[in-house]
Amino acid sequence: MSAAADGPELTAAKRLLDLAKSQGFAFQRVAPGPDGPLFARRETLEYRDEIYIGGFGDSCYATRARKSSLIVPGGLPVTARVTGDALTVLHTVVSDWPTEEFLSGGG
Repeated sequence: MSAAADGPELTAAKRLLDLAKSQGFAFQRVAPGPDGPLFARRETLEYRDEIYIGGFGDSCYATRARKSSLIVPGGLPVTARVTGDALTVLHTVVSDWPTEEFLSGGG
């Protein structure tokens, strides 16, 4: 294994992923392989939060959209967005986006 694979960034990312899971995010691989990209969604009473982790580089993002009982042309209005590396995106989501009661099963 390379030093980067065993480094503090990987350890921090794993801890942030575990924290995101404990806050109601359901993760799934969207491409084959152990290092394939991850997609996650959390449904709360007010928001639909989504995370995409494409790797440690700048190919990661998360969005928070306010839910509405109305049909909204073009989809739900995004109220927060973050892009960047995996650690930045995960840290922002678990630290700055309030966790409400989440709905079981995701969307």
